[in-house]
Amino acid sequence: MTHTADRLARAAQESTRERTPWRVRLALHDIDGITLLVVPAVLFVLGLFVYPFLYGLVLSFKPRAGDFLANYRKFFSDPFLYDTIFATLRLALPATIINVLVSIPVALRVRKLHRRRLLTTILVIPITLGTVLIAEGLLNYLGPQGWLNRTLMLFGVISAPLRLVHNYTGVMISLILSGFPFTFLLTLSYITGIDASLEQAAATLGATARARFRHIVLPLLVQGLAVNFCLSFVQTFSVFPSAVLLGAPAGDTRVISIAAYQAAYEQYDASMAAAIAMIMGFVQLTVVVLALAGRNLFYRGAAGGGKG
Repeated sequence: MTHTADRLARAAQESTRERTPWRVRLALHDIDGITLLVVPAVLFVLGLFVYPFLYGLVLSFKPRAGDFLANYRKFFSDPFLYDTIFATLRLALPATIINVLVSIPVALRVRKLHRRRLLTTILVIPITLGTVLIAEGLLNYLGPQGWLNRTLMLFGVISAPLRLVHNYTGVMISLILSGFPFTFLLTLSYITGIDASLEQAAATLGATARARFRHIVLPLLVQGLAVNFCLSFVQTFSVFPSAVLLGAPAGDTRVISIAAYQAAYEQYDASMAAAIAMIMGFVQLTVVVLALAGRNLFYRGAAGGGKG
């Protein structure tokens, strides 16, 4: 009798489950239609980020010869390879810091302008040009026979052309020009999110502009600046066209992306290229973690007055 009763109970439960609509079943697990909208984004991330990352990670441990760590051992035993990390950091960190610092006063000024949209459009134009077009423009403008050198020599300011391209300076200028609009837009969005009444209240109490910035704006902005720094650094660390067109690919601007490119398309060693890409990602992740951890050193209070 007991077995018969159990079978009847299970049959009743299965019958009830079959009659229950899927929408009700998902709702019982706190899954509604809005939650399902996340599914395409999750599939997108899995297909275009997680899978390539895991594929590259596994491929990096399959070298042409030697054990599974042969690629990483080769990279860190060859100064021509591991020096690319420092060469890239020497470009990415200063360019990122300059862009973030310069974007603060520019964004503070633009926030108070009436024709903010027009000026913002002008400042973001370099984003639409792309790094290759910017590099070609700089070659024409700053090259030995460019407009700048010919103008300076015409007026007798210099006797020989200034060497502004095919070196560290050319790549740095390109990174600042191409990265500043992106950094500026992020900083402007954070600054416009700070409640202006806070500064007005401080001004009525006699606080100077410098004091208002130091004690009100900067603490509320530092969280956003940290995120801005991380995004800008990741962008500049992956520099490639500028380093090739405006730098010295075999000299002091031989960045890590060039080493990965040479391994993949000149030596046809996909495993070594994957290992370099993994090292590149690890360096980026290390700097990002340090930047996000360091932001708490400047301000730990509430950030309710800003978007950061």
